[in-house]
Amino acid sequence: MVTNASPAGSPTPADPTPATSSASVTSSRRTFLSLSTAAAAVTASAGAGVALTGAPAAAAPKERTWPDGPGRPVTGQRPDAELRALLREIDPGRVEANIRKLVSFGTRHTLSVQDDPARGIGAARDWILAEMKRYAAASGGRMTAELQSYVQEPGPRIPVATRITNVVATLRGSGSPDRIYVVSGHYDSRVTDVMDATSDAPGADDDASGVAVVMEVARVMAKRRPEATIVFTAVAGEEQGLYGARYQAKQYKAANADVQGMFTNDIVGSSTADDGTRDPRSLRLFAEGVPTAESPGEGDVRRAVGGENDSPSRQLARFVSSVADNDATGMRVRIIYRRDRYLRGGDHIGYLEQDYPAARFTEPHEDFAHQHQDVRVEDGKQYGDLPEFCDFGYIARVARVNAAALWSLAQAPGTPKNARVRTSELTNDTELVWDRGTEPDLEGYEVVWRETTSPDWTHVIPVGNVTGVRIDLSKDNAFFGVRAVDRDGHRSPVAFPVPG
Repeated sequence: MVTNASPAGSPTPADPTPATSSASVTSSRRTFLSLSTAAAAVTASAGAGVALTGAPAAAAPKERTWPDGPGRPVTGQRPDAELRALLREIDPGRVEANIRKLVSFGTRHTLSVQDDPARGIGAARDWILAEMKRYAAASGGRMTAELQSYVQEPGPRIPVATRITNVVATLRGSGSPDRIYVVSGHYDSRVTDVMDATSDAPGADDDASGVAVVMEVARVMAKRRPEATIVFTAVAGEEQGLYGARYQAKQYKAANADVQGMFTNDIVGSSTADDGTRDPRSLRLFAEGVPTAESPGEGDVRRAVGGENDSPSRQLARFVSSVADNDATGMRVRIIYRRDRYLRGGDHIGYLEQDYPAARFTEPHEDFAHQHQDVRVEDGKQYGDLPEFCDFGYIARVARVNAAALWSLAQAPGTPKNARVRTSELTNDTELVWDRGTEPDLEGYEVVWRETTSPDWTHVIPVGNVTGVRIDLSKDNAFFGVRAVDRDGHRSPVAFPVPG
């Protein structure tokens, strides 16, 4: 038994999936309790941990399959009626109008004019703020909108000291306000010469599309009451070196903020590739494996026990796939096991540098004639990042993916903290422990596991409202995780345990 486990309350409801086949849960050197029996044992065992094992079987042991273990198949979390209603409010027409308005400012280059009311990054900044304040007015005081500014001293692509300003709208959570999720797009733009601050740089796809996603999700969510806090932000300085997002992430870190997930939407405006083929139902989600902020000691542990595919960002991406790849969004979320595109980067990197889970949404196939290009016609071909090359229905579906992910994160309990695999003695069991969450509607926990070669979790075991469990499956042969569940069946991202 795990000695520091402490059940409280009623057991977690069973995962709403069909019972697993007899082949997937087999007898072993111990007979596994059924899931219902295990749940009953949780309720009856006040003050003790839970071991999903029973008395030795009297019959001769059966041959084992590889690897056998308890649990049911993992399935995605279906959107409930509240989330479906929210997603139906996302309007492609508003998305289009916002993109065209951002393009109308001529250039939004970070080094462009900041005090012209009609042109340049300052005009774009002021318009975004006004719109966010308008959304906030419908929130009953739950949402605020403000500017976050600082002066960037000269550096790469910043020839003179330059004021960089992020627009930040914060929708405060009603139950767990200190738990934060951030979604961003960058409102600055560029042309072929990254230092050209005066030429027209429409930036429709890169990245008015991402800003439009953030704004539309903010508009729809402002009237609602999430349990955790959601921050909607349009950042500047991305094209010059990810400056705005990096500053923002550092401010959160300095305040010891509990940012449990961050998404950037960057180049999410088109479903058409450079060869003219279309993929209107796919969205890439880039998620790193080895954490950017991994310490040498953490690297030593990872190399010793595995986990290259189990960073917090990978768990965040798996969560997005489980809640947003469905008929309610109309999209397939294609997780890419990379921090970003090949040798390229985006605003989520600033958050990764501060050890926050973060990932990047990007369209499935980029057309490089319509990003980072001077507006021109050459050999009969139109170049430039113009709104005529955007797919506004596609962008609205990207907004639905973001909304499904953010709302599901905010309504669920937080990711379990301090998850550990007990290693004080050598056994063929796996003992897991974690800290109990503080959410008022917390129902309990589930253990998930998979073979080490599987890209995603395959089995789930409800274990009740405890802080520890022993599983009759070797930590040598499988990867384990822990996730929290609330009374309405909302599930958190998975916490990947480390030795301890």
